[in-house]
Amino acid sequence: MPEDITIKNIPLFSGLDESHLNAISELATKRSFPKNTIIINEGDDTDSLYLILSGKVKIVLSDEDGKEIIISILEPGDYFGELSLIDSEPRSARVITMLQSQFSIITKPEFSSLLDDNHNITLNMLQGLSKRLRDANKNIESLALMDVYGRVARTLLQFAKPVDEKLVITEKLTQKDIANMVGASREMVSRIFKDLTIGGYITVASGTITINEKLPAHY
Repeated sequence: MPEDITIKNIPLFSGLDESHLNAISELATKRSFPKNTIIINEGDDTDSLYLILSGKVKIVLSDEDGKEIIISILEPGDYFGELSLIDSEPRSARVITMLQSQFSIITKPEFSSLLDDNHNITLNMLQGLSKRLRDANKNIESLALMDVYGRVARTLLQFAKPVDEKLVITEKLTQKDIANMVGASREMVSRIFKDLTIGGYITVASGTITINEKLPAHY
């Protein structure tokens, strides 16, 4: 699990000097929430930026039947809520803690004053928005062009990190989490995991997934 961080370690504020970082820390309000807490609901009119200092959250969309699609998972150093700061529209998705989490929260008036004085923040935010747009385009592409197997393989590779010459996913992702990310049923993801395990492509032990061999693109 990623280590707890401070505002000084958040990429959004890279390039700022110590005095500006201290000013931001003084403006922000720290709050902690337990696991499985809804921080923001889709349609809310809140107008604050949330900086993740510890824990983990998932960004979720739900259909009329209550089925969830996980848009992304954010960790310490990430942030959310910036769109409503820009366009003042209601929140576009729900944000739920996956672990006990702590945030620094900055309101819109405070953040607007920061942007006036620090152009680096504006540039960093634009870069962050560009990355999220590219990630969204990749997700749309995978949903449109890949079968469920391909989407599961892509998701596993997305979360895997090199450890001792292997790719390891240390995130505690359940098969239901993965199903919600790829737009499939948990039963289908379970069958794919079984096939990947039997084929020797992955090993699952104590909540850790190890990718032993290159995952095939499809069945």
